[in-house]
Formats: sequence, C-alpha cells, structure tokens
Amino acid sequence: MFKKKNFKIIKNKDIEINTYIDGEGPLVVMAHGWPESWYSWRNQITFLVKNGFKVAVPDMRGYGKTSKPTEIDAYNIMELTSDIIAIADEMKEDNFSLIGHDWGAPVAWNTSLYHPDRVNKVCGMSVPYLVSKMPPIETMKFLFKDVFFYMIYFQEEGRVEKELEQDMRKSLIAVYSSLTSDGEESQTFEPKPYTDEMTFLDSLGEHNKIPEFMSEEDFDFYLKEFTNGGMRGPINWYRNIDKNWEITKDTHEKKISPPSCFIVGEHDPVAKWSLINPALHENLVSNHIIKNAGHWVQQEKPDEVNEIILNFLR
Repeated sequence: MFKKKNFKIIKNKDIEINTYIDGEGPLVVMAHGWPESWYSWRNQITFLVKNGFKVAVPDMRGYGKTSKPTEIDAYNIMELTSDIIAIADEMKEDNFSLIGHDWGAPVAWNTSLYHPDRVNKVCGMSVPYLVSKMPPIETMKFLFKDVFFYMIYFQEEGRVEKELEQDMRKSLIAVYSSLTSDGEESQTFEPKPYTDEMTFLDSLGEHNKIPEFMSEEDFDFYLKEFTNGGMRGPINWYRNIDKNWEITKDTHEKKISPPSCFIVGEHDPVAKWSLINPALHENLVSNHIIKNAGHWVQQEKPDEVNEIILNFLR
C-alpha cells in the first residue's frame, strides 16, 4: 500500500527528514508524536489522497529513518518547526495545511504562530495550544509534588531510555495499551503516589496484549522502528519543555491566527489536564471530542477523524 518510491529524504541543514509523499492537490503535512511514526497516519494518508490532497508525512526528528542528533537542544521547538518549513520549501509549496498529534500538535501550533503566512489551516489532536505563566516543568513539579508524573521523570538523561530499551516490545505494548480506550476509560495516568523507586513502566501497570486498534503487523512496524532507532531522540523532545517556553516568549501574547481545529479522545488523559481554550485562537472552526477513544485518536477512530479533517480542510 505504501510504496518505497514515495519516500523522499528532505534536508534541513544537517538534518535528513524521511518523508512519505503522495497525491495531487493542496498540500497537507502531518506531524506525529511520541512514540509514533509517519505510519501513525496510515489511515489518513490514503483517505486524503483519495479526496484530492497531496500529503507529506515525515518521520519527525529523532524517529524512524530521520536524523537522530544526540544533543538535547537539537529538539527544541524552533528546530522542529523548521523541519516542517523545510518540507514545504522542498516541495515548492508556499502554503499548506498542517495536522499534528501529541507532540506533533505543539509543532503544528508553533509553526502556525511563526509562519502564519505559510499555514492555511491548522489542526491539533490531543494536545491543545496552551501558554503557561511559568516555566512548565516548574509548574508540574508544584502540581505533582506528591504524585508520579512522567514528564518530570523524563527530564533525567538516560534513565527512561535505558528502562524502555531493555524490553522494547513490553515497553511499547504498555504505552500503547495504557492510553487506548478499547471502549473503556483508561486509568493509566490517574495520579499515583510518588516514590523514589517508581519507574515509568511501573506507573503504567501491567499490559500484555497489543491494543485492538493495531494489528500484529502494525505493532511490528513500530517495534522495528524503535528497536533500530532507540528512545534518546524521542525523549529529548521532553527535555526542551522549559526551553521551548523561554524561546517562544515573543508569541505568548499572540493567538493562533489560521483557521484551527482540535480533536481529542473522550478518554484521553491529556484532555483531563488541559482543555482547549478558544480565546487563544482567532478562528477555532471546530472542536471535537471523539466518543470511546483514548489518546491514539486518529488510529483508534480513523473514520470519524477522517471525516472531521476532510470537512475542516474543505
């Protein structure tokens, strides 16, 4: 279904971005999150191409066959948004629409803030656009001082990488299964009392089967990607949270100006922490909560998400 000839390596200075390109028509760029891949958009790629769009779907920096610099600073938000612009430039597209899920959503929001003349429409999934009053990690440490919170845990270099890479199959099953709905509300990210001994995987609980929204073939694709690429690059995104807040201060008073859309799963724990704020958007066209879906919303409920995207892009 996805042909090798459709992949292109796009350069952004010393970064090589593995990008799946297909279709004819207005350009739509799709940015994935953690721990995902261009393949996370498999159900949207074919749908959008069929409906008259050109798609560019990268392995984001640190993932898959894209470059994986070791330096933490290489994953700050300005570097990540520059990858999106490099893709559009390479394709000689002055304007494009942008969709991002999980970590891809902040990339989409910030690209639209810094390049409003380039982004026609912007859609974020799971993670709304937010502006913190204080450095976010500092805020998290205050809010979660008595409970385990994974973003704080991820700040220590090497710790979570070693934990996840020890048994990548077990780790990915735990992450994917714990954040999917499968028709029931996930309890995974409910606060758990903090202890020095708790690990990230401990906080997720026991998960032994691939979630229903993935086939064995789907899961094996992700497993191979992360077994080969490791977790340092992807986790480094989290280590730039406070830096991102600092280097984007010039936009903290700005609103998302292109027409925007937000999609979140009903049982996505992220939706409990932070709701979309229409006041931060000049034109929030649509805001959707998908029933019986968890965090991996575009994979769990592809038909519903596809229809929302199509209506928004048209």
